[in-house]
Amino acid sequence: NHKIAPDMVKPGDVIIVNGDIARHGIAVMAVRSELSFESEIDSDCAPVSNQVTELLNAGIEIHCLRDLTRGGVASAMNEISAAACLNINLFEGKIPVRQDVKGACEILGFDPLYVANEGRFAVFVPETQSKKTLEILKANSIDGEPEIIGEVCGKGDGRVILKSTLGTSRIVEMLS
Repeated sequence: NHKIAPDMVKPGDVIIVNGDIARHGIAVMAVRSELSFESEIDSDCAPVSNQVTELLNAGIEIHCLRDLTRGGVASAMNEISAAACLNINLFEGKIPVRQDVKGACEILGFDPLYVANEGRFAVFVPETQSKKTLEILKANSIDGEPEIIGEVCGKGDGRVILKSTLGTSRIVEMLS
């Protein structure tokens, strides 16, 4: 038996999402508010049990696994970093957000990191198992391309830092 929990996260772990983010929240908002965009944004709603089962069956050392529904990536990363007392670096250029979703977020004033997901999770694994984890997730994906979005740093105050594509950094706060 293997414990999967935030306190199992270790420095050097990589953070992988099983597909693009923010689609569900934008799709729901568009329907509720009767918004229309150039392309129809569909929800990322999908079962995740098969992907998780395949990771476990392959012996992937999952340190932590988190559903990204409420509060999106930002909230999940903040909760895990605080519980583990470790800092997390996220890489903006690696976080998969579809172009239509990114555009809708810009128009509506939302940060995709805080938008709800459905059928998306983040998994923390040792860097040495990242390639195999990506292969398993891709082979068992319904509609998303898995991606390494960040890494766990050494002991810290539980801070989440976003490294931008411009080379700057910003603190990713918890969703209020």
